[in-house]
Amino acid sequence: MIHFPRWKIILIFIVSIWGVLYALPNIVGGAWMQENLPSFMPGKTVNLGLDLQGGSHLLLDVDVNTVIKERIDSLGDGVKKSLRDERIRYTGFAHIDNGVRLSLRDNTELKKALKEIRGVEDGVIVTEDAGKITVKYDDTALDEIKRQTVSQSIEIVRRRVDETGTKEPSISRQGDSRIVLQLPGLEDPARIKELLGRTAKLSFHLVDDETTQLGRPRPGTRLLPHQERQGLDVGIVARPTITGDMLTNATPSFQQGQPVVSFRLNGIGAKKFCETSSANVGRLFAIVLDGEVISSPVFREPICGGAAVISGSFTVEEANDLSLLLRAGALPAPLKVVEERTVGPSLGADSVEAGQNAAMVAVVFVLFFMFLSYGRFGVYANGALLINICLIFAALSSLQATLTLPGIAGIVLTIGMAVDANVLIFERIREEFKNGRSLIASVDSGYQQAMSTIVDANVTTLIAAVLLYSFGTGPIKGFAVTLAIGIVTSMFSAIMVTRLMVAHWVKTKKPLELPI
Repeated sequence: MIHFPRWKIILIFIVSIWGVLYALPNIVGGAWMQENLPSFMPGKTVNLGLDLQGGSHLLLDVDVNTVIKERIDSLGDGVKKSLRDERIRYTGFAHIDNGVRLSLRDNTELKKALKEIRGVEDGVIVTEDAGKITVKYDDTALDEIKRQTVSQSIEIVRRRVDETGTKEPSISRQGDSRIVLQLPGLEDPARIKELLGRTAKLSFHLVDDETTQLGRPRPGTRLLPHQERQGLDVGIVARPTITGDMLTNATPSFQQGQPVVSFRLNGIGAKKFCETSSANVGRLFAIVLDGEVISSPVFREPICGGAAVISGSFTVEEANDLSLLLRAGALPAPLKVVEERTVGPSLGADSVEAGQNAAMVAVVFVLFFMFLSYGRFGVYANGALLINICLIFAALSSLQATLTLPGIAGIVLTIGMAVDANVLIFERIREEFKNGRSLIASVDSGYQQAMSTIVDANVTTLIAAVLLYSFGTGPIKGFAVTLAIGIVTSMFSAIMVTRLMVAHWVKTKKPLELPI
């Protein structure tokens, strides 16, 4: 165990130097290193979390009931369409909790009707009682709808926040229908709240002039308010020609000096838009965003390139925000801010100072204890401990991980764990030497016998850290990240770095007495 091949020695030196260099920007500052050192030198620093840097905390509630209502409406439309396609007449159609109910005009068609209805959608329960057919979502299907809605909302929130350039946001799920959004360094989240307050459901519809003139919807049409013309309701064909999920990109631009949003469609969308525009030259079409007509231009010619623009009374900022929303995608359900907190930078600075003081005190006491208890070997362990701390911050900087107050607690914990392996090894070496073995044999046997204990202890702790990260939320994850990284680096420093120092001393000095 005290013999090191040359490649292993080189590897230890490379890893140790890498740790020192990548941890250095956190001490002297990344900006100073970029100004005074060559460009190839690392300049990344650890990102500070909300509790250390200050920023905004938002608790968002996902309106899953709106999605469930939309799904029930869609289920009802599907049931009616399937029956109409088979020329099965029905009556008494009505919405009920989690489903719809209807009766047939001719009960002799009951068996056929049930077969058609069961094929409308998976996850629904179809029952018949006294000639009344009930179609409902079961509890499992409803739970899955809710889960998918929240998961999709989290992903869309992440895209929208990332598009704004906000650095290292923390987005996590809380409970069944809530999302926790933490924005380090952002003291005024007004724009973020505005972006998250819009579902951004975009669709293109043909305009129905007759419905507009009547002022009431006809079968297959809807009346929607016009954004630019206050008091005007525009009649549109209910079934959209193009939907927002067919967009591949959206960017702000200018047309005739006015801000517009240029967009591009995917293959299916481009084909449908080309067919619709070719068949309806001279007809109005409506661009609908979140249930409001934002523009109603005319098809003057076929549009077959897959690219077009959305025009309206936009400001530059509104065009930028709209393009951002369209690129990020539509929220499946509206979001409501139910809690908002702001952590000031001064409070964050106090937390950083308190964490630094705790870590420094812990390091000093550990260094002092190891020196008093194990002498020269304690000095070696202390040197490996300092390298271990550098490796932790190097890993956090390279991964651009976010350091939180619980994360600092994880680092402090790993400081103690980092010397634990050395304590086990040194005590084993001391026992072997007291039993009459030579110093070289004692060192070799001490490392061999303690190795399995060290590996088992650290692996079990690493498993706990992985589970904490998998099932925990924001603060818990911060603790788990630093703990996991600290375990890996402490094993390297104890098993490799300290052992290399001890082996080099034994080989060069050839001592007869144990210095502990």
